[in-house]
Amino acid sequence: MDRMTTPQGGFDLARHPDDPRDALRAWDAADEYLLRHLHDSGGPGGNVVIVGDRWGALTVALADLRPAQIAGSHLTQLATRANLDRNGRTGATLLSSRDTPPDRIDTLLIRVPKSLAYLEDRLHRLAHLLHPGSVVAGTGKTTEIHTSTLALFDRVIGPTRTSLAERKARLIFSTVDPGRAPGPSPWPKSYALPSGIGPVSGRTVVNHAGVFCAERLDVGTRFLLQNLPRTRGAAHIVDLGCGNGVVGLAAALLNPDAHVVCVDESHQAVASAEATFDLNGVKAEFHVADALTGTAPGTVDLVLNNPPFHSHRAVTDEVAWRMFTGARTALRPGGELRVVGNRHLGYHVKLRRLFGNCELVASNPKFVVLSAVKRRR
Repeated sequence: MDRMTTPQGGFDLARHPDDPRDALRAWDAADEYLLRHLHDSGGPGGNVVIVGDRWGALTVALADLRPAQIAGSHLTQLATRANLDRNGRTGATLLSSRDTPPDRIDTLLIRVPKSLAYLEDRLHRLAHLLHPGSVVAGTGKTTEIHTSTLALFDRVIGPTRTSLAERKARLIFSTVDPGRAPGPSPWPKSYALPSGIGPVSGRTVVNHAGVFCAERLDVGTRFLLQNLPRTRGAAHIVDLGCGNGVVGLAAALLNPDAHVVCVDESHQAVASAEATFDLNGVKAEFHVADALTGTAPGTVDLVLNNPPFHSHRAVTDEVAWRMFTGARTALRPGGELRVVGNRHLGYHVKLRRLFGNCELVASNPKFVVLSAVKRRR
């Protein structure tokens, strides 16, 4: 936990989960730049909506204005709630990207997300709630704001300009043009899966904006699909970090008697998985959660996992480790965790340390598929 000092006050902030060994802060110069600008310009007014606030820094600092935060990430929501509580801040409303937004936006503040598709979706879904007097301001590191970013604001909202860079951060300002009429969001989108990937060959998957590899099947997931274990009977299978649900769908098709659960911390991902299963006429359970928190220990037979190794542009194995430890707790004795990952990540070392075993199921020049089994007592 670190202290952020802004014109709005000083606040103790932490990422989620709060780990004293984590050297990364819950805010950066882009957040500070926007907060300083808002103070110097007289502050935001009216109904304030905040999008893309990664760990809640903007929401905490502006909590007195009773803003609505819209987040696609469950971890963002958990971090924001914890940061509000530790600073004694009340009044903010925390909404997911699937919730209904406020019916009018006077000030729209956007922390530019990593995914241009997610930004496109959010702008389209919120543009009709703006009016000519609305203030629209964005912020991001200079490496996050591209010509395509500015063109998107201009196309959906109205004339757009940027500030000078300060400490490698930049602000975006858009003037609402009621004549823009950008229309509905182009998301979700769908695509047909290629052949050669078992039971899901030729099936169609649905992708909401911001979901990993929303335009095509990524090669890591494809490799995992080619090396799935077969289960029998009423096996309890979890697709952990489910994305659009394609791995869970394959597991369900391989064993129609299985009880498949799709879990992801992304509201967009879980919405995608639900839509994919519905489109293919297959039943499953869907949960937005931080890894396997909330799953009863010792109840799962198989966990399938393609863990991310980036967290808001930071390369880290923290998410994978949390997924692996959660899987070990959730698995029954004799249950299996099957993982795909880049060869260089060294997941086999972590899995051997955690499970006491790790088998190489398959490998190619870039990826490995690994199996770790929870030992019977």
